[in-house]
Amino acid sequence: MTKANPIMVEPAPCERPAAAAGHEWWRGATIYQIYPRSFADSNGDGIGDLPGITAHLDHVARLGVDAVWISPFFTSPMADYGYDVADYRDVDPTFGTLADFDALIARAHDLGLKVTIDLVFAHTSDRHAWFGDSRSGRKAAHADWYVWADAKPDGTPPNNWQSVFGGPAWTWDARRRQYYYHQFLKEQPQLNLHLPAVQDALLDVVRFWLDRGVDGFRFDALNHGMFDPALTDNPPATDNRQRTRPYDFQLKTFSQNHPDVVGFVERIRAVCDGYGAVFSVAEVGGDGAIPLMKAYTAGNHRLSSAYGFDFLYAPKLSAQLVASVMRDWPGTPDADGRDEGWPSWAFENHDAPRCLSRWADAAARPAFGRMTITLLTALRGNVFLYQGQELGLLQDDIPFHLLKDPEAIANWPLTLSRDGVRTPMPWDAGAPHGGFTSGDPWLPLSAGNIARAVNVQEGDPVALLAHTRAMIALRRQHPALRHGTIEAVEARGDVLTFTRRADGETIACAFNIGASLQLHKASPGDVIVAINGADAAHLPAWGAVLVRESAA
Repeated sequence: MTKANPIMVEPAPCERPAAAAGHEWWRGATIYQIYPRSFADSNGDGIGDLPGITAHLDHVARLGVDAVWISPFFTSPMADYGYDVADYRDVDPTFGTLADFDALIARAHDLGLKVTIDLVFAHTSDRHAWFGDSRSGRKAAHADWYVWADAKPDGTPPNNWQSVFGGPAWTWDARRRQYYYHQFLKEQPQLNLHLPAVQDALLDVVRFWLDRGVDGFRFDALNHGMFDPALTDNPPATDNRQRTRPYDFQLKTFSQNHPDVVGFVERIRAVCDGYGAVFSVAEVGGDGAIPLMKAYTAGNHRLSSAYGFDFLYAPKLSAQLVASVMRDWPGTPDADGRDEGWPSWAFENHDAPRCLSRWADAAARPAFGRMTITLLTALRGNVFLYQGQELGLLQDDIPFHLLKDPEAIANWPLTLSRDGVRTPMPWDAGAPHGGFTSGDPWLPLSAGNIARAVNVQEGDPVALLAHTRAMIALRRQHPALRHGTIEAVEARGDVLTFTRRADGETIACAFNIGASLQLHKASPGDVIVAINGADAAHLPAWGAVLVRESAA
């Protein structure tokens, strides 16, 4: 290898290998997130849909991933673009029909892809039939399915809890002459997950989709699902972070993270186990997330994995950050002897800005992109790739008059718009709107991202698309990378090193997360990956080398 060549990856077999014997298919899997509004539009209305996803699943399969995660496509008035569900058991007409979903499942399975969907159980839409009945009166069949409380004597809300999207987390409802609780938009009333009947109804939703062939679930905002029933005021935050919303001014001591969520998690797992090897991942955000992530995934009777936020909003990627995060998940049993849960990692998603826009300047992005894909696929845990990440898409700047994101509109200009990471997927640089739609796209595509379209990178051996495919294939090929332990994690300046080990295989990994040449002495063995001019002794800017160590 010469240093002029930016990439050297050990050739991998073309076939899609099965999960290693004795390991669930999802352990160490690579999962591709699809945001359906922005993936592919099949009918020219400017909004992506389920048939559009089905038509482009070949691209996803060629990446070599194990599964897709599809963000909500359920019936919704779209106040929060699908995260306000009005019917958990149907498809919103914007996205298609249940028959379209069945066709998507069939095509994905034909291609060897598992299908994971997003379930939003902390709240529903205010248009959900359950809420319509609940607000009709205090003796209604669903009266207690949501969180209602009387006003204080002066008419103000029951406590000081604040909404993520701005203002009090309580809205007055004249029908009940009470306030109802909503951690997000007022159009997203909070379900009362403390009530067994609510849990039973939601578990029936899980069964409904499993019966249609779904292979797994991401449970959105799961730690928001329960609260202190006494409605105790949250204490003020005392740190020195910049505060852009009222929500940021208090600790969420009583409004979320209730320990009883674990009991609901165990009920979910019991249902999933009845259907076989079903993947379940919890989204757990906010301060103090790691203990909750571990609680929700400990042992073999809770969820499969928890989705980490450590990298999603980090303004800078550093060796120290990665080392710290990896040390939090060593894979050892907890104090009670339960096996530690399995983490999942993402560098970007539908809520978090594109990682190359956050972490690298324009000149460094080609090399930096190769390094981040190599790093993500070398970490212990599941890998989540967000649509377009394999192309190196950047965060788009959406002007205020075109914003759709309710959080960004409410907190303009201090909250970064989520719309900038939700812009449509570019398929064909020569087609109108990058081949996403024949109509007017719901969000604009930038010229820069259209130039990174799939058809531009297809067949280019040094494009990020080719490198992403190679790294996913390599991860599948090597047990140490897919499901091995992570050991000897060290950060020395910009150099990050760690060792992956499984099934008699040991792979030493070294990354230069910096712009200056670093010297490095690799262990004896076969170099299976070297990028950006790296070799066993040198790590140039954003260089990385993975060595399969020789047997002793």
